[in-house]
Amino acid sequence: MTGFAAGKVAVITGSSRGIGRALAVRLAGEGASVVINFKRNADLAEEAVAAVREAGGQAIAVQADMEDPAEIERLFAEARDAYGKVDYFVANAAAAAFKPIEGLKVHHLDRTYAMNVRAFVLGAQQAVSLMGDGGRIVVLSSYGSIRAYPTYAALGAAKAALEAYVRYMAVEFGPRGINVNAVNGGIIESDSSDYFYAVEGMPPLDTVLPKIPKRRMGTVQEVADCIWFLLHPASEYVTGQTLVVDGGLSIVAPPFHDDATGPLVLPGTTGDA
Repeated sequence: MTGFAAGKVAVITGSSRGIGRALAVRLAGEGASVVINFKRNADLAEEAVAAVREAGGQAIAVQADMEDPAEIERLFAEARDAYGKVDYFVANAAAAAFKPIEGLKVHHLDRTYAMNVRAFVLGAQQAVSLMGDGGRIVVLSSYGSIRAYPTYAALGAAKAALEAYVRYMAVEFGPRGINVNAVNGGIIESDSSDYFYAVEGMPPLDTVLPKIPKRRMGTVQEVADCIWFLLHPASEYVTGQTLVVDGGLSIVAPPFHDDATGPLVLPGTTGDA
């Protein structure tokens, strides 16, 4: 198998399903070897490994909890033992408590930091140590990093921290040929959005989607394709950036076009001038 990723090695956290798995399979089609990381479901991970191999790549599955620094270190040690290096590190795994700020307990805050922010920084440290001739790092963010909406404060603040780390890493790692970027996703059709919109009292999804300019949820493949671009040589001069993939969600604000009561006409005009 030949492609831009032939001979490259990718470590993708949380890649037994969703965006991570879609990206793993696409990279496999370009000839990459992929380390499929999972936390609990070994069956799903093995299915992802099989999908990668079917697409033309190589893969191993490594169980590792990104909340545990020792397990992050082991994940990269297994990548090194299997393939000798890392070219791409994609920090995709995430978790947090969806609660109003007054309902957040200490363990919610600690876990959100450990799973999202600390895991990314420690993972990047490990990845950089195995990137001999440059590489790419991409972290998954979300529109909660720049907009406020119900129950998302803990994770949104963590995602904002990730985007800040991206900028700092881009500066520090750039001279070593390592690009660092983020992909900020909107409402994506996935297990995560199913869970979020199942929170009691959350506005129904069918009242939210009409507010999005594209009028629909995004797909995991659409997000994976944007990550793919940031790993591709075509994005060589892109670093320290956050690519927003949200169907236009983050550019709209009240009063919403969708809530207009009729044709929008300037005062004193007939509407056909």
